[in-house]
Amino acid sequence: MNWCVNSSKSAVAAWLSAGFVMVLPAVAAPVAQPPAPEVVSRSVFVIPTNPKDGRDPFFPNSTRPYETLSAGRPHTGDVSSLVLKGISGPSNHRLAIINNHTFGVGDEANLVTPQGPIHIRCIEVKASSVVIESGGQRHELNYANNR
Repeated sequence: MNWCVNSSKSAVAAWLSAGFVMVLPAVAAPVAQPPAPEVVSRSVFVIPTNPKDGRDPFFPNSTRPYETLSAGRPHTGDVSSLVLKGISGPSNHRLAIINNHTFGVGDEANLVTPQGPIHIRCIEVKASSVVIESGGQRHELNYANNR
């Protein structure tokens, strides 16, 4: 009988100490702090316009970055070589084909013309014409059905 009492006392003591050990970390745990705001850093790369603004670190004597900057800009101006070749789609979502390039309202692109590339933006597609913007000026191209 003595063995049984000692055994049950030790079992109870073991259960109590295990419970205490499991509760202790929860009580002693620090209060959770809100996360600190993230600091976002971004790299900004600027293409230099002349050798004084910067240079290519791999080819320091090269003038290539300054030449491609001026050559890569499409001119804005002569829209006389632009041809409206077709209009399709329902009245609430029309598409226009200008010089073999499809435009929806708000679309922008550089088109190749005999005078060089020209940057245009489609403003509105009507039933038989399209309004485009080039160089800050608006132009209307009419559709001539040559059938």
